[in-house]
Amino acid sequence: MIGCFVTGTDTGAGKTLASCALLQALAQHHGRVVGMKAVAAGAEPDSQGHWANEDTLALRAASTLAVPPALDNPVLLPDPMSPHIAAQRAGVEVTLAPILDAYRQLAAQADAVVVEGAGGWLVPLSETLSIADLAVALQLPVVLVVGLKLGCLNHAMLTANAIRASGLPLAGWIASRVDPDMLVPEENMDWLRRKLGAPLLADLPWQAEPDPRNAQFTLPKEWQ
Repeated sequence: MIGCFVTGTDTGAGKTLASCALLQALAQHHGRVVGMKAVAAGAEPDSQGHWANEDTLALRAASTLAVPPALDNPVLLPDPMSPHIAAQRAGVEVTLAPILDAYRQLAAQADAVVVEGAGGWLVPLSETLSIADLAVALQLPVVLVVGLKLGCLNHAMLTANAIRASGLPLAGWIASRVDPDMLVPEENMDWLRRKLGAPLLADLPWQAEPDPRNAQFTLPKEWQ
């Protein structure tokens, strides 16, 4: 079973678009692929009248394996804000055990699981837990989504260093062109290629209406 954890340089870096594109790329080699939004903050009624998160719905649409909501989104918080605050407002505490149990059940059914984080690497889930703690508990290789905009070089290097310091491998990175007016994006891309020390898996173009089908992926050989 192939698994990876997708994190980003910041909120709005394009993690969900990248995760969906990654799922579609994996589906070309594996029959049963599924996305997991481990912790989602922000919910709206779906077409069946149930509460769901927008990112989770996108991951489900890109997956080939349908699973119960408790597995692909074990923690759903109503308010669209930092998860630790959303959890406090909802009167709950985010803990690792139910998330890890849901992941194990997904891994038992799927050929590939893509777990999307929330916000950036050190976003708090509670007073004692962060997204980084969740990734370490899952023991998955990490894919870093770099939102290409002014400041991304610093954000990308800090995040890559923190990922490696946690003991997890940086399996690759995805460029996400979130700012169509960014100056000298290619020069920034060239610098990241030289300095991140991990393969570029995809270069996601800026799109007024993001569509993961427009992504061209280079999957690591061990994921094919």
